[in-house]
Amino acid sequence: MKPSNKDYYTERLNVIKEYIEKNLDQKLSIDHLSDLSHFSAFHFHKITRALLKEPIGKYILRIRLEKAAYLIQYTKESMEQIAFAVGYESSSALSKQFKNYFGISPKEFRSGKLLTIKKVEKMETTLDIKKAKIVTLEEKDVIYTKLQGSYENLDYGSAWEKLWSIVKSQKLYTAGIEHIGISYDDPNITAADKIRYDACLTIHKKANAEGEIGTKTLDGGKFAMFLYTGSYKNLGEVYDYIFNDWLMNNNQELRDEAVRERYRNNPERTEESKLKTEIYIPIK
Repeated sequence: MKPSNKDYYTERLNVIKEYIEKNLDQKLSIDHLSDLSHFSAFHFHKITRALLKEPIGKYILRIRLEKAAYLIQYTKESMEQIAFAVGYESSSALSKQFKNYFGISPKEFRSGKLLTIKKVEKMETTLDIKKAKIVTLEEKDVIYTKLQGSYENLDYGSAWEKLWSIVKSQKLYTAGIEHIGISYDDPNITAADKIRYDACLTIHKKANAEGEIGTKTLDGGKFAMFLYTGSYKNLGEVYDYIFNDWLMNNNQELRDEAVRERYRNNPERTEESKLKTEIYIPIK
C-alpha cells in the first residue's frame, strides 16, 4: 500500500469509527458503513480488516459489549436501558452475547464478579488529586489522531508532533490551543492491544482532514473535573480512585460520553512529579 493510499484509507476509517461510536444504539448496516467510507463494496471488508486488525463485524460487537460493561459497572441504568443503548433489542439478547464474550453474565458483573482480563490491584501510591469541581464545558473543535494499544505504551510524542505539523502547514496557530486526550476504554475490561485513545489539539480556525489526522467537534456538557499533579505513570491509579472511590461515594451519575484529559504542561520541559493533568468525567 502506497503511503498516499494508506493516508486516504486511514482518513476514511476514522469516519467509520466515529460513526460507530456515536450510533451504538442503532442498527449498524455494513452497506451504510461501506457508503460512508467510500471504499469499494468489493473490498470494504478486506480494507477495514487490514486497518482494524479484526473483521468489522467483530469490531462492532466488541465495542458494543465493552460499552455495555462500562455502563453496567459505572451507572445505575437498568439492563433493558443498557441493552437499548448499545443496540440490542432486549436485555436477554445482550446477556447472551455478554456471557459468550466475557464468560460471566451482566448481572454477575454488576454484583461484583470481576472480568478476567485484568484485576485492579490495591492502590499504594500517594496521589495528589484536588477535590472534584463540577464544570460545564462548551463545544471544542479539534484536530485529532487515533491511537490503539496499551495506554502505557502508546507513542504519544509522535502523535502530538503530527498534530502540530498540521497546525503549522495549515496555519492554524492561535492562542489557547489545548492538548486533550480522549480515553474510550477501561483497561480492566478491554484487552491492552484493543484500547482506543484520541490525541487532540483544540483549534479556532477551519481545518482540513489529512490522512490519519481528522477533524471533529467535542460536545460540551457537564463534567466533574479532577486536577492531578504527578507522573503520567500513575494515571491508572488516579482512575481507580475516581471510579472505585469517588464515584461510589457521592450522588453523581455518569453521562454516556468518553472521559477526557487536558495536559497543562509539556512533559519534555516539566519535572515528572510536577506534571498537571485535568481529568474530566462526564456527568448528568
